[in-house]
Amino acid sequence: MVEPDDVLFESVLEKTVDTLRIEARENPKLYEALAGSKLEGKVYEILCHQVQGTVFEGMVELISGQRFPDIVVGGYYGVEVKTTKSEHWKSTGSSVAEGTRVEGVERIYMLFGKMHAPVDFRFKRYEDCLAEVVVTHSPRYAIDMDLPLGGTFFDKLGMTYDELRKQENPIRTVLDYYRSRLKPGEQVWWLDNEQSPGTSIVIRMLNSLPAPEQELYRVKGFGFFPEILGQSPSKFQRFTMWLATHEGVVCHNIRDKYTSAGRECIHFDGVTYREVPKMLVTLHKCFSRVRRLIEDTPAEELSVLWGHPVTEESKWAYWQQVALGYCQTLNSGGLPLRKFLGMNEI
Repeated sequence: MVEPDDVLFESVLEKTVDTLRIEARENPKLYEALAGSKLEGKVYEILCHQVQGTVFEGMVELISGQRFPDIVVGGYYGVEVKTTKSEHWKSTGSSVAEGTRVEGVERIYMLFGKMHAPVDFRFKRYEDCLAEVVVTHSPRYAIDMDLPLGGTFFDKLGMTYDELRKQENPIRTVLDYYRSRLKPGEQVWWLDNEQSPGTSIVIRMLNSLPAPEQELYRVKGFGFFPEILGQSPSKFQRFTMWLATHEGVVCHNIRDKYTSAGRECIHFDGVTYREVPKMLVTLHKCFSRVRRLIEDTPAEELSVLWGHPVTEESKWAYWQQVALGYCQTLNSGGLPLRKFLGMNEI
């Protein structure tokens, strides 16, 4: 194991990130394909080059797999590699319990790749980008590379990252922290579901959320669960389950968020249509936001939500086609559905 030298190691990481940025500008398509674990090998390759002539030369080890972190340098330093295909700098980190942490590693850095044009990279100390704790099959950290100084989960907890991770039962400390902050009507929960990408540890009622957040979930209902446009009595089931298991949000009257008041007039493309289902009126009001949501959501995530494989190029057209099928089951009041759904653009 080498003697710790944070200044030198951070200099190596800075040069590694600079190299990644340069190569991504020169070959953007190659780098856009390096999502997930594929980027680990590239980071390892560049790190090996950057440590030449330093005390870290020959001491870079690619761990990867189910261990934490992905890369170990000199037995003391670690590099965890994360990527996103979205515009933001957020992801889900490792388990709070860190049961797979490589023995001997004391200082870990996050190297984060935003694999969406323009591709970019950042690095930070691991504890400096941990914003909250979310729940999958066990409590995990939520990563946010835009966190300001003093804004980490540990600042809120009043305890350092090392103090928490070295506890015998760090999860208990985390749960106690969230319990101490509960508001009336909230409760702490732990979702035992490996398919969940990261659920808030606090359950909230949709009706109690601020209006903009309620509207965002209405948009997500249309975009992620187009079957709500149809007439099946169970059309809201998947959406309400997703709200609870993925977002920690419960709603007992989800139908009213879309179809209260029955039918209305709608002005579309210079024509007034009467007796249009309220569901379509509601969709019309937020249609541009629904499209933006789908365009900003990775095709891989949409494929899971829709139960059908789509690509970045096909996802919007697929949603339009599926939405059209459901809308055609309605008495649409003469509304030209293909044009209404923007299908004349294709």
